[in-house]
Amino acid sequence: MVGPKQPVYVLGVGMTKFIKPRGKVDYPELGFEAGIKAMLDAHINYDDVDQGVACYCYGDSTCGQRVFYQFGMTGIPVYNVNNNCSTGSTGLYMGRNMIAHGAADCVLVVGFEKMFPGSLQSFFGDRANPTGTTALLMKETRGVTKAPGAAQMFGNAGREHMEKYGSKLEDFAEIGRVNHAHSKNNPYSQFQDEYTLEQIMKSPMIHEPLTKLQCCPTSDGAAATVLCSQAFLDARPELKDQAILIAGQCLATDKPALFNRSAIELVGYSMSELSAKTALAEAKTDPLDVKVCELHDCFSANELVTIEALGLAPRGKAHELIRKGGITYGGQVVINPSGGLISKGHPLGATGLAQCAELVWHMRGWANNRSVPGTTVALQHNLGLGGAVVCTVYKKADGTAATDLSNEEVGKRNGLGYNPAVEAKGFTRAQVDAVRSKKARSEWALQDTEQKVEARF
Repeated sequence: MVGPKQPVYVLGVGMTKFIKPRGKVDYPELGFEAGIKAMLDAHINYDDVDQGVACYCYGDSTCGQRVFYQFGMTGIPVYNVNNNCSTGSTGLYMGRNMIAHGAADCVLVVGFEKMFPGSLQSFFGDRANPTGTTALLMKETRGVTKAPGAAQMFGNAGREHMEKYGSKLEDFAEIGRVNHAHSKNNPYSQFQDEYTLEQIMKSPMIHEPLTKLQCCPTSDGAAATVLCSQAFLDARPELKDQAILIAGQCLATDKPALFNRSAIELVGYSMSELSAKTALAEAKTDPLDVKVCELHDCFSANELVTIEALGLAPRGKAHELIRKGGITYGGQVVINPSGGLISKGHPLGATGLAQCAELVWHMRGWANNRSVPGTTVALQHNLGLGGAVVCTVYKKADGTAATDLSNEEVGKRNGLGYNPAVEAKGFTRAQVDAVRSKKARSEWALQDTEQKVEARF
């Protein structure tokens, strides 16, 4: 495999609040808000952007251009990426590749999703379903119930873990409890309610071991990231303390083990393991060095098996780590300090970039209400059935540990007057004007998006 040619940094991040899908906010607004926030954070203008990547699963082709034209019509390439639930981090991976191999110095990646209420569904009934072979194997090995398909698939992985390794219903419920508790400190989270273990276990059973409070909701939302090269950063030395290095990264797809009749393999265990090993090796990092991790907890069962795939616990031992408080503050690693997909929400195209924003805030010392002392490395895992998984390792360029900054200090440094890691606020018309293209902007492309976004703040 060809290694990256040069270092790539996350220079700016931004996101919208994740909200229930009620069709009230359209994707041009969501993408606009996240993109403007990321460019403000990076202290760049859209004219600095060499290439654009748009990430979404639901929508007609070229939704990306509809979003990006609002920033400017500079003629740059804009790619539209769809890789199921790992779409956002696939865009992140593409942007890093472009810069690492010299095709760009600055890339803007925007992920957005406007979803339909209720569980995920397929839209094309007249052709083969991409996960049809997976569903067929599930039917042969575990049968099919009336529960939503994804809940069955991931729930069955949980059942297999219980059978093989002795995990219990309480272990899965504890994952839900921890994620809901964490989300209280994340202003962008769709849910911010805390529950007792008993409440989580007594919520409606969807597909054992998964109760309703252990399943992620559908969500509308957006997130964005500005990536840059070493040369781009060197030209802006004042931004070096906020630029976070992508120290390792891997996009992987399934191995033949997917079809070996194991329910744990059927949700992508082997590709998660491959992706994590590759990314951690590139970053010269041991999984036990990881203090903060955002992983793809679409269901608590997936968090449990992924803890093992990432090397955070030995195979068959994740429940032991959970039982001793190992996945929250004071334990071995804080998993999903954002609240994870279970509580924060899961707008497919935005999820990977929202995970990136969360971890970048931690590495900068901005996530001061949910920080983990002594963090030198953060790990991200974003998975899509069908299948693709991206693992990304973040470090400060000098390798030092993150130290908390006060909200006042952050607000002064970023020029926003507030800390976006702990306050979900908006921006002014003057700020929008500062980041939209100076040389090739179009008011026609923008229409009334700006007013609509401002009206929501």
